[in-house]
Amino acid sequence: MKQKKAKSFARKGRSIRQVGALPYRLGSDGALELLLITSGRLHRFFLPKGWRMKKRSDSEAAAIEARQEAGVVGIVADEPLGEYHYWKRFRSIFVPVAVKVFALRVTDELPTWRESGKRRRSWASWSQARTLIDEPELVSLIDRFCHEPERLTGLNLRNNDEPGLSLPDRHDGHRAYPGQLD
Repeated sequence: MKQKKAKSFARKGRSIRQVGALPYRLGSDGALELLLITSGRLHRFFLPKGWRMKKRSDSEAAAIEARQEAGVVGIVADEPLGEYHYWKRFRSIFVPVAVKVFALRVTDELPTWRESGKRRRSWASWSQARTLIDEPELVSLIDRFCHEPERLTGLNLRNNDEPGLSLPDRHDGHRAYPGQLD
């Protein structure tokens, strides 16, 4: 979204909306892991997110953003987990943005992706993710997801013997945690 359009939305009291993905997998020990990426400029950790897309559902747009920003593909939930708010910085203004977040069960990690030169990605446990993310509403959303993943995704994440629920490690066979970024 261009700065001029964002200013216009903000002046009219209209909310600016984005969509985001919460990429997750089950580690080899069965624990839930979340994929975080770094921001382009400040290198803060957050989730892949971006503007809504014409002719795409919000969940499809979230999956596309995850592929472009984090280099992951998978199965995206049709319904959002929830929403969080943050302040988007443009050149001369800050505007409030609401982000609708969709769970994305990662089935593959791409070795290179559109924004691989600008961002780093890292798998994190729930406790690591909640420490690394600055937005309190996003931390609350992740807390709800980690406490009730089955209800929020419709998947039975505790039964690793169920077909389709064993998720892959990185392509090189190692697991990444903050401080060990790709």
